[in-house]
Amino acid sequence: MNLILIAMILALLIPLYEAWQDEDIWQKMLAFASIASKTSVMILVVSVLRRDWMIGVVGVIILSVGNAGLMLLAHVIKRMNEA
Repeated sequence: MNLILIAMILALLIPLYEAWQDEDIWQKMLAFASIASKTSVMILVVSVLRRDWMIGVVGVIILSVGNAGLMLLAHVIKRMNEA
Protein backbone atom coordinates (compact mmCIF):
# COMPACT_ATOMS: atom_id res chain seq x y z
CA MET A 1 0.00 0.00 0.00
CA ASN A 2 2.77 2.43 0.92
CA LEU A 3 4.68 1.77 -2.30
CA ILE A 4 1.61 2.56 -4.41
CA LEU A 5 0.99 5.83 -2.55
CA ILE A 6 4.65 6.86 -2.84
CA ALA A 7 4.54 6.21 -6.60
CA MET A 8 1.35 8.27 -6.87
CA ILE A 9 2.92 11.15 -4.96
CA LEU A 10 5.97 11.06 -7.24
CA ALA A 11 3.66 11.16 -10.27
CA LEU A 12 1.95 14.14 -8.65
CA LEU A 13 5.23 16.07 -8.60
CA ILE A 14 5.68 15.96 -12.39
CA PRO A 15 2.98 18.58 -13.16
CA LEU A 16 4.26 20.75 -10.31
CA TYR A 17 7.69 20.85 -11.92
CA GLU A 18 6.15 21.63 -15.31
CA ALA A 19 4.03 24.46 -13.89
CA TRP A 20 7.07 25.90 -12.15
CA GLN A 21 9.05 26.02 -15.43
CA ASP A 22 6.39 27.46 -17.73
CA GLU A 23 5.22 31.10 -17.71
CA ASP A 24 2.03 30.54 -19.74
CA ILE A 25 -1.07 30.73 -17.53
CA TRP A 26 -2.90 28.15 -19.64
CA GLN A 27 -0.15 25.57 -19.10
CA LYS A 28 -0.08 26.31 -15.38
CA MET A 29 -3.83 25.80 -15.08
CA LEU A 30 -3.62 22.55 -17.02
CA ALA A 31 -0.88 21.36 -14.67
CA PHE A 32 -3.02 22.21 -11.65
CA ALA A 33 -5.97 20.37 -13.22
CA SER A 34 -3.72 17.36 -13.63
CA ILE A 35 -2.75 17.63 -9.98
CA ALA A 36 -6.43 17.74 -8.99
CA SER A 37 -7.17 14.64 -11.06
CA LYS A 38 -4.25 12.70 -9.62
CA THR A 39 -5.15 13.75 -6.08
CA SER A 40 -8.74 12.61 -6.50
CA VAL A 41 -7.57 9.24 -7.85
CA MET A 42 -5.28 8.96 -4.82
CA ILE A 43 -8.28 9.66 -2.58
CA LEU A 44 -10.24 6.93 -4.35
CA VAL A 45 -7.39 4.43 -3.89
CA VAL A 46 -7.12 5.24 -0.20
CA SER A 47 -10.88 4.94 0.24
CA VAL A 48 -10.92 1.50 -1.39
CA LEU A 49 -7.98 0.30 0.70
CA ARG A 50 -9.60 1.58 3.91
CA ARG A 51 -13.09 0.47 2.83
CA ASP A 52 -14.39 3.93 3.70
CA TRP A 53 -16.89 4.93 1.04
CA MET A 54 -17.47 8.44 2.38
CA ILE A 55 -13.90 9.34 1.45
CA GLY A 56 -14.57 7.80 -1.97
CA VAL A 57 -17.59 10.05 -2.47
CA VAL A 58 -15.40 13.08 -1.80
CA GLY A 59 -12.89 11.82 -4.37
CA VAL A 60 -15.61 11.38 -6.98
CA ILE A 61 -16.95 14.89 -6.34
CA ILE A 62 -13.47 16.38 -6.70
CA LEU A 63 -12.89 14.37 -9.86
CA SER A 64 -16.14 15.37 -11.53
CA VAL A 65 -16.62 18.99 -10.44
CA GLY A 66 -13.17 20.28 -9.46
CA ASN A 67 -11.55 20.19 -12.87
CA ALA A 68 -14.47 21.85 -14.63
CA GLY A 69 -14.23 24.93 -12.44
CA LEU A 70 -10.47 25.11 -12.80
CA MET A 71 -10.60 24.87 -16.59
CA LEU A 72 -13.34 27.52 -16.74
CA LEU A 73 -11.14 29.83 -14.66
CA ALA A 74 -8.19 29.21 -17.00
CA HIS A 75 -10.33 30.06 -20.02
CA VAL A 76 -11.55 33.31 -18.41
CA ILE A 77 -7.99 34.34 -17.55
CA LYS A 78 -6.83 33.56 -21.09
CA ARG A 79 -9.66 35.65 -22.57
CA MET A 80 -8.86 38.57 -20.24
CA ASN A 81 -5.21 38.52 -21.36
CA GLU A 82 -6.20 38.55 -25.04
CA ALA A 83 -8.45 41.60 -24.71
